Amino acid sequence: MLIEKFIKKIKGNNFELDSNIPTSYLINKSIGMGFNLVRGNIKFPFIKKNSRLIFVGKKTKIKASSKVKVDRGVNIGDYVVIDALSFNGVSIGSNVRIGDYSRILCSGTIRNLGKGFTIGDNCGIGENCFFGAAGGIEIGNDVIMGQNVRFHSENHNYLDTTIPIRLQGVTNKGIQIGNDCWIGAGAVFLDGVKVGNGCVIGANTLVNKDIPDNHVAVGIPMRIVKKRV
Repeated sequence: MLIEKFIKKIKGNNFELDSNIPTSYLINKSIGMGFNLVRGNIKFPFIKKNSRLIFVGKKTKIKASSKVKVDRGVNIGDYVVIDALSFNGVSIGSNVRIGDYSRILCSGTIRNLGKGFTIGDNCGIGENCFFGAAGGIEIGNDVIMGQNVRFHSENHNYLDTTIPIRLQGVTNKGIQIGNDCWIGAGAVFLDGVKVGNGCVIGANTLVNKDIPDNHVAVGIPMRIVKKRV
């Protein structure tokens, strides 16, 4: 099937379509992907692309696009905002999906440029996710996450009671996520945490401390419940 060949070109030759999907659905999906492909290569010509295969949804905004680098098969959903203004910009690996209405914001304020955002290959980001990348966010390969996941790589200073908190500045340590992780919907990551390879994080978990390789973490605040074997 022509549609399957086209998808395999994007996803890789090991991709197989479910035989139960109606042909009419595939045709409509392909038409939508065609529009997104045109939009990705015409509307945002300044993005540094390793391939022409970039798909961008409707009403999506990419700011400081010269600071964005994407690899092949990247699919950015509808109404996404990527503001790449930062020292390192935004780097997106191959075969990455960014869900509708998600936000990647690399600087909290134009007073101080942030560090930026990096994500590896074969990753999936659910809808309505937020990445505050002023302190730097690094996500490895093969990471999947549900909807409404939030990353906050910045903290406000607040100890001086004689000065408004908004004027006391911020601290940034950054957030790191290893390879092959599954992040449940609604999880929140605070500045300074490091998550190892092969971790599973339950829905709505508040990740406020490091997680070693191959562990499962849940809860508010987070607790490690077991190790994958």
